[in-house]
Amino acid sequence: MTALQGRFVWYELMTTDTAAAARFYGDVVGWGAQDAGHPGFSYTLLTAGGVPQAGLMALADTGNPDRTQPAWIGSVAVDDVDAMTARVAAAGGTVHRDPADIPTVGRFSVVADPQGAAVVLYRPAPECAGAPPEGEAAMAPGHIGWHELHAADGAAAFAFYADLFGWTVVEDMDMGPMGVYRIFAPAGGTMCGGILTKTPEVPAPVWLYYFSVDDIDAAKGRVEAGGGTVAHGPHQVPGGIWILQCQDPQGGWFALVGPRQ
Repeated sequence: MTALQGRFVWYELMTTDTAAAARFYGDVVGWGAQDAGHPGFSYTLLTAGGVPQAGLMALADTGNPDRTQPAWIGSVAVDDVDAMTARVAAAGGTVHRDPADIPTVGRFSVVADPQGAAVVLYRPAPECAGAPPEGEAAMAPGHIGWHELHAADGAAAFAFYADLFGWTVVEDMDMGPMGVYRIFAPAGGTMCGGILTKTPEVPAPVWLYYFSVDDIDAAKGRVEAGGGTVAHGPHQVPGGIWILQCQDPQGGWFALVGPRQ
């Protein structure tokens, strides 16, 4: 097992208007945008301090004609994409895209857990295999600070991912009527996300990614000024930080995390 196994290492937004999305997230999160330089394929890198943090592509280029709703998807590093894809299918998950290679980038597949939440299984090429920031480093503006699964059954979802990736429980937080919020960490890593049973307002199980900002109130203003919608927040969470859950102008769900200045 490599040090990257079970860690979120990449994020992609598939959307209907890539130029508008790049402007929106550039204003809200502070990301720069640059073309990835793939011949015959349009792919935008979203950067913080010149370092790529996420990717942006048109829904029409995903190779999945059934996908029409803009959405973020995260990539989890695995040692063997083909074996892990087979394990997902054997455990009752769905394979949306069979394992395939991207030259100089790596090998990947697109799957969904047994409850329907989608992730990418990804073995990066050696030149793309840098370790993602953890802990306080992940909270620096422009990085991805948290990963949150809204599952149909939080306990069952964690059991699936723990078996697949070796995730461990850091803490179970009792949220009263909302149930248990299970904070998890990859094997040998620091806490990086939480899993909960979704509320009825969430239509289907989904992963929600939190982008770090330097001022949550200023970021809220930028979301609204850019044509996005704030669904929840700002709310304070343990550790003295604040969160927002939002929808971008094209309909993609995302979240923000940061201090209140």
